[in-house]
Order: sequence, then structure tokens, then C-alpha cells
Amino acid sequence: MIHLTNISKQHGTQILFRSASLQILPGTRTGLVGPNGAGKTTVFRLINGEENADEGEITCAAKTRIGYFSQNVGEMVGRSALGEVMSAVKDLVDLGEQIRDMEAAMASPMSDEAMAALLARYGDAVERFEHGGGYDLESRAQAVLTGLGIPPADHDRPVESFSGGWKMRIALAKILTQNPDVLLLDEPTNHLDMESILWIEDWLAEEFKGALLMTCHDHDFMNRIVSRIIEVSNQTFTTYSGNYDFYLREREIRREQLLASYRRQQEMLAKEEEFIARFAARASHASQVQSRIKKLEKIERIVVPPEQRTIRFAFPDPPRSGEDVILLKALAKTWHLSDGAVKSVFGGVSGMIRRREKIAVVGVNGAGKSTFLKVLSGQTEPSGGEVVMGANVQVGYFSQLSMDILDPGKTVFDTLQDAMPHANIGVVRNLCAAFLFQGDDVYKRIDKLSGGEKSRVVLAMLLTQPVNLLILDEPTNHLDIQSREILLEALQDFAGTLILVSHDRHFLRSLVNRVFEIDHGQMLIYEGGYDYYLSKTSQ
Repeated sequence: MIHLTNISKQHGTQILFRSASLQILPGTRTGLVGPNGAGKTTVFRLINGEENADEGEITCAAKTRIGYFSQNVGEMVGRSALGEVMSAVKDLVDLGEQIRDMEAAMASPMSDEAMAALLARYGDAVERFEHGGGYDLESRAQAVLTGLGIPPADHDRPVESFSGGWKMRIALAKILTQNPDVLLLDEPTNHLDMESILWIEDWLAEEFKGALLMTCHDHDFMNRIVSRIIEVSNQTFTTYSGNYDFYLREREIRREQLLASYRRQQEMLAKEEEFIARFAARASHASQVQSRIKKLEKIERIVVPPEQRTIRFAFPDPPRSGEDVILLKALAKTWHLSDGAVKSVFGGVSGMIRRREKIAVVGVNGAGKSTFLKVLSGQTEPSGGEVVMGANVQVGYFSQLSMDILDPGKTVFDTLQDAMPHANIGVVRNLCAAFLFQGDDVYKRIDKLSGGEKSRVVLAMLLTQPVNLLILDEPTNHLDIQSREILLEALQDFAGTLILVSHDRHFLRSLVNRVFEIDHGQMLIYEGGYDYYLSKTSQ
């Protein structure tokens, strides 16, 4: 269907690919993985025709329709949410009008030759219309918008009234509604809540029949959807025939095999070079020395690629808090809306959070999970009830809004140095390096960082504080899978108390031992891990 053959591509001085090849076959479900900056987005742009390869060939089967979702949604103005989605299939809408015009023309008398030509055009148009799913366009667009969390009541809202995160959903709906032959998805689960993630999983697994190539930071999502992994790393593409878990195991096996082969080759080369050095000056061994020199020149040297850089850190041992960390007494929160109405977020919440518990706060989008964390962390006052902190509780709070408190004019180094003013330069440098800011990267200004880089800065700042209660609101947003795994390991080893909101099911499943669910303003408490919660709620 789509073949990239012996592709070479360079951005400035950085070589992304060198004589690399990959193929996308009909119906395949492929995950694209690799370290940041390896060229994953460039692969999408090459396939979509937004960039050209420096060398090599890109071929695509005739009439292949490609849909590409990226994190750059572009400008959206002048339409409703549904109208914006329908604009992505304007060619099919126009084709439907042409079909109706041709059907009307068939009722008029014309020569046999003209009728034959019209029927030929009509047959071709109907085939293309059916192939694109033209007969259920609007209902499909409505179903996709609703599945992505935008209810029918908001379909006619002006697109300008939606926030950036919701515009991302509209942009994703545009691509899914096209129902293309090849679907390219660059981080489709960013900005989605759990319900929307589950919906798109089902849609891709059951409704979509084309080929899929995607990047994604959600471990469970990748495992359920893809059956093949292409790793972009070290200027080439490597294919693994399995899901993400298979890729992790197989990559480790292949690396161990490569290291073993490398060690054997190094031992052989050392012996040959020792022989050459020992007997190079002896005429009696001249032919043997020359033979071995030629042999070494012909040997293809095994190269071991460097390990991927990942975050490496552990939370410092926190000061011990009392056994009772937070007592909740009939806690309630209401918001006063602009139209004068009062919205109850949650009420009557009572309970105890104890030392070293790891608690997930779950609930549907808009249930009030983030508000609950803000109340616990003191970011906002409760409307009723009381939050009673235990003895010697030191709180560390993280949310996506935490990134807004960063000074955009400061560098990464200055930001972390301000957070730990008594530390020497080496300590600050080591903390920067632990979060992948090395070399000149430590002098990057905050306003030049990506969302993921800002998240890493805020998480690094948390490490500088002696906290024993971590309250984290979506800490994995913008982090790649490898960085999420390192954060997961650090939180598993954290000796304090943890309360978090996350839509990463793998993260929750591997970490928490209690679940608080906010459901229609009430708090339901499950005394078990995330799988226990799912079994009790049959989700």
C-alpha cells in the first residue's frame, strides 16, 4: 500500500534516517515508537507529502486516501463543531451533490452515446462515494463527536468557543470521520479523558477497517490496538511483529544477542590484531600477517547502538508524617456559575487517608476530580466540611496549571537553582541531567520548552522539596512511555502518601491500592487496587 524504500532524511546537521525502509500494508495496525527527536513525526510528514526525502523512494497505491492527525490543529473559525468536522469530507459532500445532479440528468432524454458516458461517470462516482462512506456522513460525524466527549447539545456551538484541548478533539473527529484507507495518528490520546480513550479504542478495533500507523504514550492503548511495532532509532526502522509488551521483551532479547555477538567479535579482533602486532616484523610470517590484515578489512564491524536516554530519578526519603495523613469531614464543593446558578461538584465526603497509601481519584470527565485535588492541596477552599491535615504532613502538588507558575524568561538551570538555593552547581546539574536536560539544554528558556519538557521541570522541582504527601493531577501528560515507566517506578518506591488523577490505566493498575470514585457528586471508596475497582464496577 505505502512503501518507504532506502529513505534518507536530514534536518540541519541532524541525520534522522540513512537508507531506511518501512511498509504499511492494508489492514495492518502499527505502533511507531522511539526516543524524542528520532524522527517519528517526520515519518508521518513524509507519508503525508508534507516533507520530501533527501534520498530514496516513497510509493503509494493509487486512490489511497490518507488521514493525518497531528498536535497542530490549525485555525478553526466560522463554523459549528459539526460543521468543522463535516468540512473535512467536503469532497464527499460535493460528490454526493454531483451524484444527485447526474441522477436528475438521467431522467432527461439524451442520445445513447451520451447516456453511456453519463452512466460511466455515475458508476465511478457512486463507487468512490460508497468507498468513502458517503451515505452515512453526517450521522458518522455526529457519532464520532459524541464518542470523543462533545455531546449533541454542543454540536452546533461555534468552534471558536471551545478551548484548545477540545479543539484537539474536533480535529481528531475530522480525521476519524473521513474513514481513510490509511490513518496516521500522532498522539491521539493527548487531551482525552478515560471515556473518550475507551471509545476510540473500540472504534479502532471494531469500526475502522483501514491501515493504522500511530504514536501513543498510553501503554494499554498501544497493547490493545497494535499488532506490530516499528521502532525509529539510530537512523533506521526496526520492525517487531507483536504489541508493545512483545516489543519491550523482544528488543531486550535482540540487544542481549547483539551484545553477545559484539563481545565475541571484539575477542576475535583482539586475537587477530595481537597476532599481527607480534609477527608483523618477521619475514617468516609475512604471508600470514597479510592474510589476517585482509581478513580484518573485510569483516563488517558490529555496532552497538547507544541506550535511549530516559529520566533517571528517585524521590528522596521524605520526613515521616503521622499515620493519619488527611481526615475528611463532610467535605463539599460548589461552583457559582456566571449565570447565577450553583453547581454541586461533590458533597458529604468523609473518610481517612493514611500514611503510605496510594490513591487514585477517578470519575467521568467533569465529575470534579481535579477540583477534589485542589481542595486537598489547599489550592481552593471547600464550600462545606473540613480537610484536617495530620501531624508533620508536607504537601507537594502537581497539575498542568503548575507549568503556568514557571517564569518564562528563566532557564531550566535558573529555575531549579531557585528551587534549591543552597545546592551547589553540581547538584543542580545532576538534577537537570536526571530529567534529560544535559549540556546546553540546561540553558533553554522556559518559554522555549515543549509541554513535556515543562512537565519534567515541575516534577524536578518537586524533588527539591521534603514532601511526604504527593498530590498529582495528570502527571503523565506529555511524557513519553519510557519516561512514564521511570516515573511509575519512582512513585512505586516513594515512601510517603500519594493521591493522583490519571487516565493512564497501566499507570493506575501498577501503582494504586485504593480508589476514590466521584459519581454524581458523591464519593465512593473502593478498598483495593484499580483492577479491583474495575471488577466491582464491571467497567
